[in-house]
Formats: sequence, structure tokens, C-alpha cells
Amino acid sequence: MAHGGKRSGAGRRKGSKTQRVQEIAAKAAEEGISPLEVMLGAMRAAWPHDRDAAARFAKDAAPYIHPRLAAVEHTGKDGKDLIPDKVATAFELARFMAFTLEQAAEQKTLTALPEA
Repeated sequence: MAHGGKRSGAGRRKGSKTQRVQEIAAKAAEEGISPLEVMLGAMRAAWPHDRDAAARFAKDAAPYIHPRLAAVEHTGKDGKDLIPDKVATAFELARFMAFTLEQAAEQKTLTALPEA
């Protein structure tokens, strides 16, 4: 008896799930009102009188209208941490500031500070 590999007739028939979902969607469209429309209508009706109920309806309807934001992992170059292990010393920071001021002066983008 052979093990593994493709077996003829095994698995879900192609298009079977898609076909069923399309049938359900078509039937809902024929009836003219969707669950989302019901939730939005109830939310709008409740809004002026019962804002807590309107908020509950909005919470239920929100996933159908506004997609959730994907979780984002912030990493530095090559997947390393954004916060470096080594923190610059005061001398290195002063040197960087002096370099930046010198570059600004050469480009004449630095203006004189007003006298107090």
C-alpha cells in the first residue's frame, strides 16, 4: 500500500465553498437588507436617545466597515533593535552638534540669535 502523495478524488471539490458563499450573498442581496444594514439602522435610531446602545451597535458593525490595523513590529536595520546598546557619550554628542552647526554655517542656513 502506497503512502502519501496525491490521491484522486480526495479533498474538497474545487469551487464548492466559493460557490456556496456566492449563493448566500446573492440570496441576501435579493432580500434587500443585510445584517450590516440592520446594525447601522439600529445604531442611527438609538443615537439621539440611548448613546450607550448606539455605541454597542457601532462596535458590532465596525469590523465590517473599518479593517483592524495590523500589528507592526518596529525594528532597525537588519532586524536589530531601534535603541542601540551603546549610548553616545557627552563628548560624542558635543562633537556631533559642533559638526552640525559647522555644516549649517557653511550652507548659511544658520541665522544669528536675536539679542536679548
